[in-house]
Amino acid sequence: MSIPVPGRIEIITGPMFSGKSEELIRRLKRARIARQRVACYKPDIDLRYHRTSIASHGAQTHDASTVANVEDLRAALFPQLDQIEVVGIDEVQFFADAIIPLAVELVHLGKRVVMAGLDTTFANEPFGPVPNLMALADEVTKLSAVCMVCGAPAIHTQRLGQSQELVVVGATGLYEARCRAHFHPYADEHHSEQLELPAVS
Repeated sequence: MSIPVPGRIEIITGPMFSGKSEELIRRLKRARIARQRVACYKPDIDLRYHRTSIASHGAQTHDASTVANVEDLRAALFPQLDQIEVVGIDEVQFFADAIIPLAVELVHLGKRVVMAGLDTTFANEPFGPVPNLMALADEVTKLSAVCMVCGAPAIHTQRLGQSQELVVVGATGLYEARCRAHFHPYADEHHSEQLELPAVS
């Protein structure tokens, strides 16, 4: 009697502008090159670039379906699960903690689950399910960006403006990547004109 081969969980994380979506897209495209069947999803809160694709700030794209929540993700995924080998999920921080048991269930069904998302909020607190997913993952890739003040490696996302809402969807003009020395939660600072750098995801 053959033993089912377990899948794996891969987490790609880091601050904004660190290349998370770009790395997710790269892995999914490589899976397709290897003739693996891929399905990709993103939360419907993230419509910054395209409704039917995940997209990096550097204009890389990959087809994706939008779902409102984990229940909708399950409903979209399971009817076709026998036709899927790799599941990609972008902006996973916006999903509820129910994404964790779903990911574990997919692994037990032999699927490779690749998820990208922020690990901390603008206030430098753990963001949604990502820290717990990191703890359960087979592989964690933590990327850094470039500090928009000094050019050093950046691990924080600085929100620009006075909003204290947890979720304010946006990119350039609303957020900057910052190193530890120049990260100031709740401060209204803007330094992108001092240091012009090419944008990545």
